[in-house]
Amino acid sequence: MEDSIEVILQDKSSPLLHRNQFNPRLSASSGALLLGLYGVWRIFALPGFRKIPTRLKVPYLPSSKTQTQNVLRLLHGRRGCLADLGSGDGRLVFAATSVGFQCTGFEINSILIGYARAKAWWKGIPTSTARFVSEDFWKTNLSNYDNVTVFLAPGVMEVLGEKLEEELPDDACVIACRFPFPQWAATASEGFGLDQAWAYDMGAIRKTAHTH
Repeated sequence: MEDSIEVILQDKSSPLLHRNQFNPRLSASSGALLLGLYGVWRIFALPGFRKIPTRLKVPYLPSSKTQTQNVLRLLHGRRGCLADLGSGDGRLVFAATSVGFQCTGFEINSILIGYARAKAWWKGIPTSTARFVSEDFWKTNLSNYDNVTVFLAPGVMEVLGEKLEEELPDDACVIACRFPFPQWAATASEGFGLDQAWAYDMGAIRKTAHTH
């Protein structure tokens, strides 16, 4: 009788054992996917990070087409030199050059710099119109630029604002994508949600700072 009970229990538990068995194919597929995602992150986000202090590190995040259009609306009527801080694959630089700006894209990721330069060459855009430099903009004086565009993490915006206040001319315009400058009052904005962009007039920013 005891033997038959053991047989019955084994028969009932066998389906559960099969269902809970380790699936090596599924595990291998999941591991490969995670490894692939990490590899992509290392290629596009990691290069150049060791050159930047930890508190100023920002991962690559491309702007959307709608966001780029919002930036161009805020730049309407302006001309001159434009600096795109953290230019990534160059999409905002290419959009700005198409409406007459002379642009410089600052990017520390060598992969993205190479891609942007290759695309500019393929499009036939001269370096006098759009150039991409592998420089740390935190260590670069930006006083020669009339327009500055940024799409960076919110944690660095206040520090960046202090740098721009020190260096940019009064007639300069700064445009922030998705994350506004916390200490500045915007003169205009376009869009909403993740695609929103804000424009700031440096002359107005300095006047407000002096009155406080």
